[in-house]
Amino acid sequence: MRRRTQLWWGIGMLVAATLLGAAIVFGYTEPPGFDTWWNQEVVENRADWMLTFALILNDIGGGWVAIILVPLLMIIALLLARRWRAAVFAAAAFLASAGAVQILKQLFGRARPEDMIVVSDYGSFPSGHTANAATIAVVLWLVFPRVWTAILGILWVVAMAISRTLLSVHWATDTLGGALVGAGVVLVLGSVMLPWVQSASRRATVPAPIG
Repeated sequence: MRRRTQLWWGIGMLVAATLLGAAIVFGYTEPPGFDTWWNQEVVENRADWMLTFALILNDIGGGWVAIILVPLLMIIALLLARRWRAAVFAAAAFLASAGAVQILKQLFGRARPEDMIVVSDYGSFPSGHTANAATIAVVLWLVFPRVWTAILGILWVVAMAISRTLLSVHWATDTLGGALVGAGVVLVLGSVMLPWVQSASRRATVPAPIG
């Protein structure tokens, strides 16, 4: 993906997330019909194994695990792979994504579903867990642009999004907003940083002159 295309895709996702939040919070006195329908469906049909799955992802995708442990492990793995520039990019992406999520949470202050199972912080829109999952997925895809990283990334984001609604801690549109924010921030940042990140990799693959 070219830098300019990547930049506009990222900006478009961030604008879409902001407009979605504004439309929901300022355009409806009650949650939109799709959000209400989906919330009722998951409450009526969730099984114990689904809740166990969702609670595991709740611990992995939030709190100190998501804020400190997961980014740290990812950065360490990149450093061990001798990709220190990619590690810097990943660290910047995590910080920028978390900051964008908190700005939108404070801006919209959307109420969470009343029947939520776990305790969470202020503001339902966007989903921080889903944004973090999208950040991880897109960073890995940009650093290692392979089909398998794209597929695994999509599955990870979808799983996290579904888990948030299974716990009734987010509306479905919150998870969509989170995915847009997480992916959008990384794409915008990547349009600036990736040439610098990739230049080191290209130099490393150039064979040394003989003689």
